[in-house]
Amino acid sequence: MKNKYDKTLIWFKIITIFPEMFRAITDYGVIGKAIKKNIINIDFLNPRNFTNNKYRSIDDRPYGGGPGMLMSVEPLYLSIQHAKSTLKDAFVIYLSPQGKQLEQNCIQKLIDKKKIILICGRYEGIDQRIIDSQVNEEWSIGNYILTGGELAAMIMIDSISRLIPGVIKKKQSLEQDSFSNNLLDYPNYTRPRIIYNMSVPKILLSGNHDKIRLWRLKQSLGNTWIKRPDLLKKNFLTKEETILLNEFKKKHK
Repeated sequence: MKNKYDKTLIWFKIITIFPEMFRAITDYGVIGKAIKKNIINIDFLNPRNFTNNKYRSIDDRPYGGGPGMLMSVEPLYLSIQHAKSTLKDAFVIYLSPQGKQLEQNCIQKLIDKKKIILICGRYEGIDQRIIDSQVNEEWSIGNYILTGGELAAMIMIDSISRLIPGVIKKKQSLEQDSFSNNLLDYPNYTRPRIIYNMSVPKILLSGNHDKIRLWRLKQSLGNTWIKRPDLLKKNFLTKEETILLNEFKKKHK
């Protein structure tokens, strides 16, 4: 007899003192729907449940002095151990500003892990011994500081989950997303054709699919050149793309 998790394609176990924050993704949108369909499974472990003090405190002062507090070792260690015991062979990630920066081309490698434990730090971070002994990789979502790892974990879950088969219905939508080929998206328009004296580019109304494709590709290349030229350095442009980009540059010098 099949159980309801037979079609689950990826499992997340989140270690956080604020599991209610994740309702922003678990209760809404495509991820919420994927959870209901059991394509994705997300569980939570709160380190406070592994404390042995009446106040359920999970922070302590750092050795050597300095500002702020660190997450206590024992409740965090015990919660990770419990997560590992219930999610065998899981890959453990600590969300940290010191980690590798998350980029679109990294997402597929993370999907391949299939079972992921995410540790959401708080305060000034976590004890280095936890990182050394329990964590497989540290990941960052950008060069800035957050008050905790929960928002970073939600971003990572969202970016991974949307590439899981069945989460996004139209595969073409994924293929044309920004960063899917190291290019930003082209401008998009919807109805009406004219509103507030602003109109849709005529090429998009032409019905000529090849011309529309070339226009969109040119705009995508140009948009990347203007806003994120660093991405173009990572790309090997085809002859067609080089011609289109040069045409765009001539018009926008």
